[in-house]
Amino acid sequence: MKVKSLMDKKFIKIYPDFTVQTVIDLMYKNKKFSTPIVDNDGKMVGWTTAIDLMIVSDKNIPIKDIMSPIEDVIVVNKNEPAREAVTKIVEYKVISIPVLNDEGRVVGIVRNCDITKTLSKLYDIPVHSIFKSLMGELKGISWEELMNAAAIVTKQTTGEKITGEEYEKRIKGSTFGQAIWACGGLEKFFTDLIKIGEVALARKVSCKNVIKK
Repeated sequence: MKVKSLMDKKFIKIYPDFTVQTVIDLMYKNKKFSTPIVDNDGKMVGWTTAIDLMIVSDKNIPIKDIMSPIEDVIVVNKNEPAREAVTKIVEYKVISIPVLNDEGRVVGIVRNCDITKTLSKLYDIPVHSIFKSLMGELKGISWEELMNAAAIVTKQTTGEKITGEEYEKRIKGSTFGQAIWACGGLEKFFTDLIKIGEVALARKVSCKNVIKK
């Protein structure tokens, strides 16, 4: 997933000569807490937030006089991995980050609420579809072989004896979020998923070698 999948494309364009009061009015009307300042070509030149504007005594001065210049602003490119936006928001403790294209034009904004919404959607992904994607990556592995491998990994990690058919019934109707809670966390889920792929491939190779003999 890339940053452009997370970003909000609806943002207001503020120009350097707009007065602080004009910016306040526009941000209030559009319910925006932060906004980029752009030139006539749409290239970002600065950034401001509602907190910055609150402490300005003379609201008639141009926004360029109090904006944070672009060199002091944390930005992200739309084609960067989405994790870059998440990491920067956490690392720099900011609420939102402007998203730029390769020419430096603002194309969107990533807010922490956008990340939360995206994660919520990801948690609703059916586990069944995740395994289907895994099967597509493991060339030559059938669904039955994948489920049997999942049953083996389940026994190795929990001690529970289960068949491939039973494992398939278990994941049917289950979501990614539920699976994470059930297996003890995101890292554990993906660790087990990798193990399942490895076991499926190993069993496939072993079976081919037996047939050759």
